[in-house]
Amino acid sequence: MAISNAKTGLLAGALAVSMVGVGFAAVPLYRLFCQVTGFGGTTMRVDAAQAATVSATNKSIVIRFDANHRGDLPWEFKPERPTDTVSIGAKDMSIFLAKNLSSEAVTGTATFNVTPALAGKYFNKIQCFCFTEQTLKPGEQVRMPVLYYVDPKIMTDPETQDIEEITLSYTFYPVEKPNTVDPQANGS
Repeated sequence: MAISNAKTGLLAGALAVSMVGVGFAAVPLYRLFCQVTGFGGTTMRVDAAQAATVSATNKSIVIRFDANHRGDLPWEFKPERPTDTVSIGAKDMSIFLAKNLSSEAVTGTATFNVTPALAGKYFNKIQCFCFTEQTLKPGEQVRMPVLYYVDPKIMTDPETQDIEEITLSYTFYPVEKPNTVDPQANGS
């Protein structure tokens, strides 16, 4: 009977360790799943070579840009232009402006999403400031570009073919312990 209790204890311990491991892996795995599928309005990432293979169409779509920041981040954050009308398949660029309103250097990082969520898998970002730390000196203002295009496949998907407007929304959050690596180096 003691052997049976030992096996049960080891099995329970292994299960507990496995559950902790799954808990730590859940966020990166969910992020990867969203990036691959466009689930929940997550945009797709493409490189410049992939983007070069896409051709513009004669159909246009309105892109609305939304900028937010958590209340404890002393920044002003806004799109340079709140909307843009682009040809589906054409590469375009939007600029977001961030300004540190405090008397100290502050680091932030942005998350993003696209609405309607079904459009996420067709909204392709070539270059973006999201998920990279941005450190702004006191009073510093920066221009942060987003290079993107809307995949022409959006026009043939029965669930998305009638979409006339997509909103790309960013929210900046403060970073408690910034990385010591140059935040501008990644550019993803």
